[in-house]
Amino acid sequence: MKNALPIVLLAALTSQAAMADEVCLPESLDATIEKDGDAVRFAQFNAFLNRDNEGELIENLASNPAMQDQIRAVAEIIQRVRPDVLLLNEFDYDAAGEGIALFQENYLGVSQNGQAPIHYQYVFNAASNTGVPSGVDLNGDGSVGGPNDAFGFGFFPGQFGMVLLSRFPIDEKRSRTFQEFRWADMPDNVIPPDFYSDEALEVFRLSSKSHWDVVFKVGRQRVHVLAAHPTPPVFDGPEDSNGRRNFDEIRFWADYVGPRRDARYIYDDRGRHGGLRGRDPFVIMGDYNADPFDGDSFEQAILQLLEHPVIDSGMPPASFGGVEDSALEGLLNDSHAGNPGFDTADFNPAGPGNLRVDYVLPSRRGTEIACGGVFWPQRNEATRPLVGDGFPVVSSDHHLIWQDLELERGGDDDDDDYDD
Repeated sequence: MKNALPIVLLAALTSQAAMADEVCLPESLDATIEKDGDAVRFAQFNAFLNRDNEGELIENLASNPAMQDQIRAVAEIIQRVRPDVLLLNEFDYDAAGEGIALFQENYLGVSQNGQAPIHYQYVFNAASNTGVPSGVDLNGDGSVGGPNDAFGFGFFPGQFGMVLLSRFPIDEKRSRTFQEFRWADMPDNVIPPDFYSDEALEVFRLSSKSHWDVVFKVGRQRVHVLAAHPTPPVFDGPEDSNGRRNFDEIRFWADYVGPRRDARYIYDDRGRHGGLRGRDPFVIMGDYNADPFDGDSFEQAILQLLEHPVIDSGMPPASFGGVEDSALEGLLNDSHAGNPGFDTADFNPAGPGNLRVDYVLPSRRGTEIACGGVFWPQRNEATRPLVGDGFPVVSSDHHLIWQDLELERGGDDDDDDYDD
């Protein structure tokens, strides 16, 4: 639904250090978000569907939905936006897929507050590094075990995982995962010097969760969704180990979609080498825990994607609610260099403030951005109770974002062989 923005708000959204010349978003988030023509809607949502104990999310999803206000709010947001392809971050992983099946059956498949149910026929659900024991002392505290010595921070395997839902068929054969790729195998990495032991570096995986290249078939066109959820660049010491890991987790995709020579070092979990093949369009999605101007990122990590020559970052998802929230909460938000209309996460205004950390970034080839938005209602909108004021969390401290993309209706490009 394309609506022109008022001139004053347009200036607010594109002033200061804006990354775009234009924006497009609905005037109101109270109605179901319509899309134009045959555009495909790609959405990213850190849905805060992680729990403190293994199996607890499954128990919540299987219990009386009337007792699960947070899950119902998440489901209603999804039903209102109605993505065609949806990446959920912070959804606890279970190998049998019981959690996502229950979420679909008991929540997405049931009308929430009068919204039409929605069902995704195709699901990509793969393991996460979070909570998986490394068997070594990764953080150098003299002991082995616990969340800080897992391949990715987590109290049990799969905590803070991710899952991808789609209306379109998934090509499992061409899809790739990079869960086991070692950080030390990335050339010119920014691993903090003299911090990790040789034993730790021998096993340390780059992905705090995983990196996925999931291939969909939209008509005759293949589309790659490149999904990840890098570690937050905080919760460490002066060595900035998490910030540096976040930088290289983001750099992984920059190399993957770049010139082939930049991706020669990459190998997937099946031993195939190299980056993206052929000329299929791609969409990079996820909570990347990195704002282009504000927050604690190492060397403005996300600019590796936003300024990449083959990635279209020219019309970022935006919201009226983000502008309003930043102005009303103030504090650290008042000193931010980035534009609040592009913010996607409602963090503590005393620090770090609201940030743009969630992304849907299409390739320049094969796609054209039609419209998009951030589900961040203003305080006078009827849907405002679905997001609240940040804390306590109603649905999530992140907001669902979406981009409607027009895809070129091309045939298959078979130039996608990988080195064994």
